[in-house]
This record gives sequence, C-alpha cells and structure tokens, in this order.
Amino acid sequence: MIKTLLVAARDRNRLGEIAQVASRFGLGVVLARLGIADAGQGGDGDPHGLPRRTRLALEALGPTFVKFGQILATRGDLLSPEWIAELEQLHSQAPTLAFEDLRPAVEAALGEPPETAFASFDPAPLAAASMAQVHRATLADGRAVVLKIRRPGIRPRMEADLRLIAQLAAVAESASAEVRRFAPAAMMRQLTEAVLEELDFTGEGRNADRLRADFAEEPRVVIPAIHWAWTSETLLVMDYVAGVPPRDGDTLRAAGIDPAAIAALGADVVLDMVLVNGRFHGDPHPGNLLCLPGNRIALLDLGMIGHVSPRRREEFIDFVQSLNTGDPARLADILAVWSAGSAPRDRILSAAERLVARHGSGPLVLSVLVGDFLPMMRDEGLTLPPDLLLIFKALVTIDGVLSAIEPDFDLSQAMRRSSLRIARARLSPDHWGPTVQALAWELGKLGDGAPRLVRAAVRRLEADPADVAAPHAALSAALATAGRWIAAAILTGAALIAGALLLS
Repeated sequence: MIKTLLVAARDRNRLGEIAQVASRFGLGVVLARLGIADAGQGGDGDPHGLPRRTRLALEALGPTFVKFGQILATRGDLLSPEWIAELEQLHSQAPTLAFEDLRPAVEAALGEPPETAFASFDPAPLAAASMAQVHRATLADGRAVVLKIRRPGIRPRMEADLRLIAQLAAVAESASAEVRRFAPAAMMRQLTEAVLEELDFTGEGRNADRLRADFAEEPRVVIPAIHWAWTSETLLVMDYVAGVPPRDGDTLRAAGIDPAAIAALGADVVLDMVLVNGRFHGDPHPGNLLCLPGNRIALLDLGMIGHVSPRRREEFIDFVQSLNTGDPARLADILAVWSAGSAPRDRILSAAERLVARHGSGPLVLSVLVGDFLPMMRDEGLTLPPDLLLIFKALVTIDGVLSAIEPDFDLSQAMRRSSLRIARARLSPDHWGPTVQALAWELGKLGDGAPRLVRAAVRRLEADPADVAAPHAALSAALATAGRWIAAAILTGAALIAGALLLS
C-alpha cells in the first residue's frame, strides 16, 4: 500500500497530495498495477480513458511529474501508441504570479531592484510556466532582454517529488516484472539529471553559449546572448528575440520568410547538432523555435540539451546507411548492440529484415520509420537506450515541424546532404587531435623505455659466450628484429608528435 512507504516526514504532505490527485483522476488501476494501492482505489471504471487521465494527473502534479511524463513519451519501445500520443501533449502550465510575489527573489539575485538594474522593466509577465515566469526589460544601451525568473519555493518541492518518485519506482520494480522492463532506476537517473539541470538557470546559459559556439560560422542560426552579469541559478537574463513560430507555411510567407528555405536550414541544423556536434536541442517543437527575416532560425528554451557520444553517432549513421543500402545483417548488428542482448539473434535479424523490406528503398520518411520501428522493438521485447530514444524524438519532432511548413519536405535528402559535413568533421584537427596526442604520448613512453631495452640487449651480448653460444643465432635475429621495431617506433613517434604540433 502507498501508505506503508517509508518517507521522510518533510515529504509526507506531498505524498498525500499525490495520492489525492491520483484518486481524483481515477488512477486506481495504475496504482494497483504498480503494487502500491488496491485495485478499487480511485474508482477507475474507464480503462480506455486511462492515458488521458494519467496525463491530466501528471499536469496537475506539477513540473517534476510533467518532466517524468515527457521522458515516458519517448519510450515508444515500451508504451503503446495511444499512451505516447497522450503523453506527448504534456505541457508544464501554471497561472501567472503578480510580480510583487517574485520581487524578493529577483532583488536577491540582482542585488538591487530591477527598476534600477535596467533602463526599463515591465512587471507584466510575457509568459509563464510552472517552473518560471518571463518578463521583458531594456538595458542601458537600449538592448531588449527578457528575465526568466524561477518561481519561489519550486526547488524544494521538486526535490521532494524526485525522492518520492524514486521510492515509488523502487516499490514498483520489486513488485512487477512488467515495470522492470521500463528500467525505472535508469529512468530516474535521467529524470533527476534533467530536473536539476533545468532548475539551475546557469546550466541553460551555458547550453546557449555552447550551441552558439557550435554554430559560430552559420549566421542564419540565432542563439540569444546570455547576460552573465545578471544571470544566476534563479534568474536568467538573455536577449529578446522576436520572430514567427514555424506552425504553417502561409504565416511564414506572409512575414516574408521562405518555408522551403526554413525547412532545409532546420533539418541541417538538427542533423549537425546530432551527428556532427554531439549536442542537440532535446525538444525542438514550434514553441522553442522562431523564424526570422532573412530565412533565419532562432533556438529558444535550451534547458534540455541532449548529448550524443561519438560511438552513438557512428551507430546512428550505420543504422541509416544499413537501411539505405538494404543490408539487414549490418542493421541486425546495430540493433543487437542497442538492445544489449535482450533478445536472441534470430529475432533481431528477423526484425532487421522487416525494417529493410519496408523502408530500405525510396525516400526515408523518419516519422514513418520510427512509428514502425519502435512498436516492432516493443513487440519483440527489445528495449533501447534512453539517449538514443531522445535522438529519435528530436528528429521526429523536427520532421513534423518542418513537414507542417513545407509538405514536400524530405528529411532523408537532408541526411544525405549532411554526409559531407560529417566526413569533413571526421577529418578535422579537432576530431583527430586528441587521438594523435594520445598516440604520441604512448609512443613517447615507448621511446623513454627504449634505452633500457637496448642496455638489456647489450648486457646479453657481453655475457659469457658459453652461456649464449647455442641460442646466439636466434638471439641475434631477435635483436635485429627488435632493433628495427624500436627504430621504427621512435621514428613514427617523432613523425606523429610533429604532426600533432602542426595540427594544434
């Protein structure tokens, strides 16, 4: 029973609120399946409306639970389409606060009232969400900025939610084999990392600076500048950007913006983030994107940034190429790595053959592919790594956004265009520099040991002839071979060190 959970006294009130919300939305079936409530609790008589009521309950419980639901929405390999469709509608909403309720926190962060810190300040909110509220201001030089203000008291509440969700996950995992497939512990780590990162607004500021550096040579990509003199954990001050959300082509054309150019640029930007830079916007929906005159794109709300390791980038590229070339064996190798041995090889190969048969010829429509791929993985009992699912979600989201403004948009063409940029990135000094330096370091250590090896060989040659007469011929040959290898290693090391210096 949920009442038997061991929780700290400070979290018991919040636990009671969670139970009340669950009961209000009739989630007795869900709680019973998790093993933490009776089946009859909550009066759940409409199993077909369960996904919708769960989404409404998560929204009522606030930003931590909304974030949890958004993570679940990426798990198309575990949840059925009706659950995914409902959870994808999750929004972290909240009524606006009067600025006087926020003033103490703002003045503490700024060290002075906003009316004196800025040339002008608008106490009327520009936008509001459950975690923060946004207000406009103007700098002394006339530059328009926005203040993103963290709601007072939100951090301890979200930290309590994280503790409670972790305990609920542990109870559910021990009680249900079905829940164990979701890997609740790994999902909780992902949730905790995402929540703590979004709570600290300096993290969003650093994300903005990093993405701006990634696209320093692309003037069509705009990342709002962060004003660090006023930015802290609870307050983010950045440039105000005015633009048009990419919701439909007609609106863009009316603003003098070419939807086809925006679609091509948006696809290139997202693919570069995922496959070249290894750092990408985790939720590129229309509310987080703006289209600007000159066919430019601005990226907003950078609290959730995904990271792609070089290994995962290579695997994803191999995944796409194996489909393009119609190679089910190569595709099965990748799926086996992703599923971490959770299914026999023959089942994985069968799934790969079906994917190649359905998507291995003609344009690669990513949304259709993922819509087919994830249910297939779920039916075969295979699970995918969370970071990979975030990549798929980001790509499918941008595919949907760009298709809405340019119906004939084909993401597979953009993926083919990106191949040249990927190849160029692999050949750049930034890519090979660390590898060359590490190799030069290891060869340098070999060079340091070479005199010791030579001295040992000389001592062997100077030993009593009787002791070495028999193996002398073999020893001479071995020494000659060793000498050639040492010389080659030293020369190679010198060449690589020189090359590393030139690259740097």
